[in-house]
Amino acid sequence: MSDACPPTDLPQMLAADVAGHRIELIFDGGERLTHLLRMIDAAARSVDLIMYIFEGDAAGLSVLRALTAAARRGVRVRALIDSFGSGDTPDALFAPLREAGGSATFFSRRWRSSYLVRNHQKLILIDDRIAITGGFNIADDYLSAPRSDCWFDIGVAVEGPSVAQAVRWFAQIHDYTVHHDGKLLVLRRMIREWPVDRGAVSWLVGGPTQRLSPWARAVRADLDGARQLDMAMAYFSPGQGLLRRLGRVARRGRARFVMAGRSDNAATIGASRLLYGYLLRKGAEIWEYRPCRLHMKLIVVDDVVYIGSANFDVRSLFVNVEVMVRIADADFAAQMRRFIAALEPDCEVVTAGSHKARGTWLTRLRWTLAWFIVGVVDYTVSRKLNFGLGDPDPEV
Repeated sequence: MSDACPPTDLPQMLAADVAGHRIELIFDGGERLTHLLRMIDAAARSVDLIMYIFEGDAAGLSVLRALTAAARRGVRVRALIDSFGSGDTPDALFAPLREAGGSATFFSRRWRSSYLVRNHQKLILIDDRIAITGGFNIADDYLSAPRSDCWFDIGVAVEGPSVAQAVRWFAQIHDYTVHHDGKLLVLRRMIREWPVDRGAVSWLVGGPTQRLSPWARAVRADLDGARQLDMAMAYFSPGQGLLRRLGRVARRGRARFVMAGRSDNAATIGASRLLYGYLLRKGAEIWEYRPCRLHMKLIVVDDVVYIGSANFDVRSLFVNVEVMVRIADADFAAQMRRFIAALEPDCEVVTAGSHKARGTWLTRLRWTLAWFIVGVVDYTVSRKLNFGLGDPDPEV
């Protein structure tokens, strides 16, 4: 098992051309930071950013300096930061950006019923021409050279006609945050009315809806009748309806799940393990990634790929504001499926026997409690608890 994360024998970057779009994926955190800084430095008209976590560490300060320099040279710079995810980040950190003419606004700034709705998105737009998303935040753990305590994640840069959808979405969520922050009915209407585009490359959003959000409805439709499913997912705790759909794919063809074997939160791993038994009985393959903390949000369903900010858990499916890019292309899907398959040497393969041996009645009780807290309350809150599951990193 490799000590590097991602392992050095995996590609650090993949690229593809799909329906008039250039798509580039970066797996190495240090390369993501370099790539991001280069694009901000090259911006001529605008840089728009939505981020769940924006730390004032080395990576965060590097990005902030680049944004401030862009604002000083006349580029319009707007940043939306989640107040909960970045709760330890002082507002004063963004004073230089504001003094240079840019703006930084915190989502859900005051305590109210909507405060528990997180703006979990990660989206960066350069000159309304390039859109960057993925699971990564602006912090050292996501934007540094490979090491055992980093987060293994994906950053995807998309250039092409569909970027106009992402630009339109940013305009809506920025207007909401500035003028209607905390007005849940306004946010729900925005999410509900967002079109579920079935084009080759499309941008889908999620949020606090009474039923499945637009991105979740799209992936549910793709699962219906699907025969191949590959998923690399940081946090996995869906409801029964989607879980049964995953099981049906495994029965019809093949389903492979790469789950986190290490995390900063034992509860999220326990919540996932509660569901392993059902998936294994349906014939699914389950691997737990071990070299470092898995933070990907990657789904491959037949010839369709989803990449973005959303986990496959109750909060990302129903509550949090999320963004996912959907790419429908057989060659690209095959490329991503090969990438997932190449992770096997760095994973522990979970079998029905090994899962049963690990799942004593007390452990299963703890997994059930973890599923409830992670799915119903929040995985950020649950990080402070371990439910007797032990040290989440490296062994849980």
